[in-house]
Amino acid sequence: MFWNVDTQVDFIEPHGKLYAPGAEKIKPLLKKITAFADEHDIQVVNTADFHYSDSAELSDEPDYVNTFPEHCMANTPGAEYVDETNPEDPLIFDWDKEYLTLDDVKNARNIVIRKDAFDVFTGSPHADKIVELIAPQKVVVYGVTTNVCVNDAVLGLIKRGKSVFVIEDAIKELPKIPLPFENWKKLGVKMISSEELEEFLAQLTFENK
Repeated sequence: MFWNVDTQVDFIEPHGKLYAPGAEKIKPLLKKITAFADEHDIQVVNTADFHYSDSAELSDEPDYVNTFPEHCMANTPGAEYVDETNPEDPLIFDWDKEYLTLDDVKNARNIVIRKDAFDVFTGSPHADKIVELIAPQKVVVYGVTTNVCVNDAVLGLIKRGKSVFVIEDAIKELPKIPLPFENWKKLGVKMISSEELEEFLAQLTFENK
């Protein structure tokens, strides 16, 4: 399973409200990964910040650790995915809505989990159940930002017993926040490049036979 973290306009585009410098440069790789998932019928969980004005992580005086400037506000262009990763016909789960069942996730190729926190598992009441229903053993992670929401996704998936692989050239960090690579290494996270992706997945398929 692929796990696309917050590849939204406000993070990736230079005019975005919480732009990660240089993030637009990974858009060609994001497009390649999105197309690869489509061509190989790989299920993708797409997470997305989706905030309202009273969100706990928004502040007019952000500390860039626990709080950040206004970004990815619900139903605004900044909260949209960039064209390169915009999920086709997704099954969408809003963090502030209830659903009678989540069983449809088992058959959906694209799933969108909207969240109101850095960590999708605390920012959405549905994330745990969705992962439980899909039950992936190995998860390939990419997106933004490396040292905030990508890190939280990686740690959350590891905590839930998943083997995590990060596409190292398809992530981008925010400045002035420590990078997580050393900790990831200690936790057994494997780094792969986008060029290695097809060979890597072929090897996984061989190992699972």
